[in-house]
Amino acid sequence: MPASAPRPCWSCSGVAPTVDDLFQQAYAGDDIAGVDEVGRGPLAGDVVAAAVILDPQHPIAGLRDSKRLSAARREELALAIRAHALAWSVARATVEEIDRLNILQASLLAMKRAVEALQPQPGYVLVDGNRLPQWSYAAEPVVKGDNRVPAIAAASILAKVQRDAELVELEERYPGYGFAAHKGYPTAAHLSALRELGVTPAHRRSFAPVRALLGESG
Repeated sequence: MPASAPRPCWSCSGVAPTVDDLFQQAYAGDDIAGVDEVGRGPLAGDVVAAAVILDPQHPIAGLRDSKRLSAARREELALAIRAHALAWSVARATVEEIDRLNILQASLLAMKRAVEALQPQPGYVLVDGNRLPQWSYAAEPVVKGDNRVPAIAAASILAKVQRDAELVELEERYPGYGFAAHKGYPTAAHLSALRELGVTPAHRRSFAPVRALLGESG
């Protein structure tokens, strides 16, 4: 395997790179994976993570933080990512794992599973945020990476599209809670439905609003 160019230190201080610099550096090797998760804040549903190795021969325009894209645009980009990425995967940590481990550790577990599922495996991993999962990969956390690194943005999009689809399915399974609209987040409508209809198996019992309704403490 030919030697690759030195990889940038994304978390080092100094002069901020330009957008073009970021794209070129992120595409510097086809073994660089980006990973991100979606669903840390909701009261219900799994936390979903995705990992992506982009193909430098097929750059995808418009990649950015999934939260800044419309649902329709996310769907379009997700199709392009699945079609043109060198590798991609989606993984999760379940509601039961969230309640057992806590949401931070469950999120890191989901990201680890996503990277482990990539074929081919990456030589380097850029992780959105300021923490890394416990693994043997050469990796670096990137704060706000979903707006700085195309591969992380791509992972954010895949994870968001997947989780949103799952919450629509939850709405069909548990009608009246509004999962398709609020995606499990603690909106006024969701909290009202919880008080009126009760807690479902899809709810995270370790989260304070749900725990309070169950009459549990600590």
